[in-house]
Amino acid sequence: MTVFGVDAVQSAGTGELVVGAKDIVTPLARELARERGVTIVVASAHPPSSPVTANQSLPPAPVAVAPVFARPSSNGSQSPPAPLKPPAPALYRRGAPLHPAVAPAALHEPRTRRPELPSAAKSVGRVLVVGAGHVGMITAMKLAEANIIEEVVLVDIAEGLAAGIALDLTHSTALLGFDTKVRGVTSLAEAGAAEFVVITAGRARQPGMSRTDLVEVNAGIVGALARDAAGISPHTVLLVVTNPLDEMTHHAWRASGLPANRVIGMAGVLDSSRFQALTGLAVDSSPSSVRALALGSHGDEMVIPLSQARVGGTTITDAIPQAEVTALVDRARNSGAEVVGLLKSGSAFFAPGASAARMVLAMATNSDEIIAATVCANGQYGIADGYVGLPARLGRTGLREIVELPLSADELASVRTAAARIAERVADLEQMAAPA
Repeated sequence: MTVFGVDAVQSAGTGELVVGAKDIVTPLARELARERGVTIVVASAHPPSSPVTANQSLPPAPVAVAPVFARPSSNGSQSPPAPLKPPAPALYRRGAPLHPAVAPAALHEPRTRRPELPSAAKSVGRVLVVGAGHVGMITAMKLAEANIIEEVVLVDIAEGLAAGIALDLTHSTALLGFDTKVRGVTSLAEAGAAEFVVITAGRARQPGMSRTDLVEVNAGIVGALARDAAGISPHTVLLVVTNPLDEMTHHAWRASGLPANRVIGMAGVLDSSRFQALTGLAVDSSPSSVRALALGSHGDEMVIPLSQARVGGTTITDAIPQAEVTALVDRARNSGAEVVGLLKSGSAFFAPGASAARMVLAMATNSDEIIAATVCANGQYGIADGYVGLPARLGRTGLREIVELPLSADELASVRTAAARIAERVADLEQMAAPA
């Protein structure tokens, strides 16, 4: 077996290069032969029954390409395969003209518009995500991927930020298989009326900033956004993600003037997911096999009713020792701080963004699932008034129903304590916001 390279083609001039059935012609040699008009001829190791003169050869193709290996004939002998007609397009240099028989048809035919894929049926017209930070970006992405919303609009006062993220998300539509329109603007007025408004805008706590400082700064941001959103979209549902979550949800309700069922806070879905993930890791099982709801506050008063928690079909306290369960609850409660400590700069955004999108999609589809949400109680669980994390069913108009689960006496007391602590912090916030 002989390997023929470009030197052999150059030596052939403009004539023929005769190779054996088992010889190899390198791709570059084949390309050079095509360019110079050199015919590559495969000489048969077993000539046919009719006589063949020394000057005869196999009939060449206009640009024949020698095969790498011969194939056995029906009688077991080696016979050369037919030359490739035309040459494979992989043998051409980038940018070189292709043989007409291997060039894509689109290069030879008049350009026509590619037929559009049928759009999925959309159940929601427009959703606004206010704040194009990491949480807002993930929220918008998950909402767009669901492909049930006509348009997702990112809103951020930073010039170009929302528009840039929206364009980047739009570039992924073909990759991810959705056709949701994604737009980025700098104001709620430019965004237009929407069925759902997700508020993620706000400041994270900076070094030296007290919790009171954070509450005061974010209350100004969330209050103004809630008022503007209600003015532009009087029938919208507000979903608040900004921290401190419990106080900001109550404040958005007061500032917007919307009914309490149309102002909801995102916390329980996130805390529940964190507990499910950590429990799944602890028992080496899928997190989806863990059922649990995180109630109370998004903070120190978070309550996970273990009487309602399951791993597979087993009560969680039967599947995991009590001490380990307690440790899992504590870790879930402090998971946000754990992520911040690992990142060194910034805070969690994948799970919070996915949680916010999950709540909007539950409302958009009138899902019958029970999820944990920060909602305004009206006597349920013995809580007369105020926002707190409770089991709920959501729908197109926001809160459909607060679901009362059979909690143990200790669990019920913990949820009521959380509601009381939230009410105290809300009172402090309202006192700060009151004119002097």
